[in-house]
Amino acid sequence: MNKNIGFIGCGKMAQAIIGGILKSNLVNPSQIIASARTEKTLEDVKSRWNIQTRLSNIGAAAEADILFLAIKPDVHGEVIDEIKDSIRSHAIIITIAAGISLSFLEQSFGRKIRAVRTMPNTPSLVGEGMSVLSANESVSPDDLEEVVKIFSCIGKAAVMEEKMMDAIPAISGSSPAYAYMFIEALADGGVKSGLPRDQSYQLAAQAVLGAAKMVLETGLHPAELKDEVCTPGGATIEAVAELERKGFRAAVMSAMEQCFEKTKALSGKNR
Repeated sequence: MNKNIGFIGCGKMAQAIIGGILKSNLVNPSQIIASARTEKTLEDVKSRWNIQTRLSNIGAAAEADILFLAIKPDVHGEVIDEIKDSIRSHAIIITIAAGISLSFLEQSFGRKIRAVRTMPNTPSLVGEGMSVLSANESVSPDDLEEVVKIFSCIGKAAVMEEKMMDAIPAISGSSPAYAYMFIEALADGGVKSGLPRDQSYQLAAQAVLGAAKMVLETGLHPAELKDEVCTPGGATIEAVAELERKGFRAAVMSAMEQCFEKTKALSGKNR
């Protein structure tokens, strides 16, 4: 890719994307420019990847063909006001923050821009992320293809209409937290049954990873895969029945509803 990629903010998600891009050889280290609030962060990423670094946000923004706003939602307005007169006219602006709408980006920059709203998740740190993208009408199909290529370096990427974006945190953005709680509960159950703690975590995590791969790679419905594990009169169906009695599915769906409502509230502030 013959583009300079800029990052304003260089936290964990930005570093995951930078690492994925370079591992995939999508661009050279010299084509990545990152700014951060502290010299220590910049020294760390410079020593790790030999990318270009800037203490000034304007410095990173002015050189980028694709610019990531890898910052918290509540500082978008302040940072955009700082850089809006310095970005290139053809630059693609990407936000990775929950609740930041495309219209908010356009209004904050005060003019038509090429804007992409995204929602990656933390498994991107190990190359198994799920990122959802939504672009405004100024973004061409070729532009969007380039952005998808970037996010494909850290896992899978899907393009959806913006009206669906508020639902994404509940199902893929925040759901790793639910999965970690499930893995922890499985491990606690293993410890209760006498297994060592470290082996319990390994067994639980690998089982969840394997189950997820079965869904993705077989194309079978999760219910069908569940039925294949449940032999008649066996132990698994007893466990499934107890999960149903305790409201397992209802609890998950209720949690997702709460997450969705919170995301909508955040989006309402940034439209």
